[in-house]
Amino acid sequence: MQVQAVQPNAWIQYAVTAIVVGIVLFFRIRRMSKDRPLLLERLWILPAIYGVFTLVMYWNFPPSGPVWLYCGLAVMIGAAAGWWRGRMMRITVDPASHALNHRPSPAALLFIVALVALRAGARQLAVAGEASLHLNAMAITDVLIAFALGLLATQRLEMFLRARRLLAEVRAVR
Repeated sequence: MQVQAVQPNAWIQYAVTAIVVGIVLFFRIRRMSKDRPLLLERLWILPAIYGVFTLVMYWNFPPSGPVWLYCGLAVMIGAAAGWWRGRMMRITVDPASHALNHRPSPAALLFIVALVALRAGARQLAVAGEASLHLNAMAITDVLIAFALGLLATQRLEMFLRARRLLAEVRAVR
């Protein structure tokens, strides 16, 4: 029988974390009610930076064996999630100036919060049962990096394609 050490005040740590996350979400969602400029020529920057980060990580600490397969699956799942998250962003075109604006969706933000919570839960599960699941911290990190790359790149791609289509429609009306 294995006995785990339980912190007597662990619930306080969880409560403080939940309160801080709640406050941050409250202010972030309030700011989401305003349109922000959307610059098509800059949508590629974040995925490119993250792509370089991913390449550096995989070059210095390459996944081994079946972890490559898990990373490939994670990129595909991340791409599907990114496409869905990109669709949640409201994009508008000013008919007079042809300026693109976007308004992030509160659902998209809550989606990211859910992913962070899922990651934290997976980490706890991996720590608790690392031997039985045959996972290690680097494998989990590799998979999450691949997932994030798929999510970021596809979200930006979906937003780019939709914004370009909307802009073309407004220009065709003139």
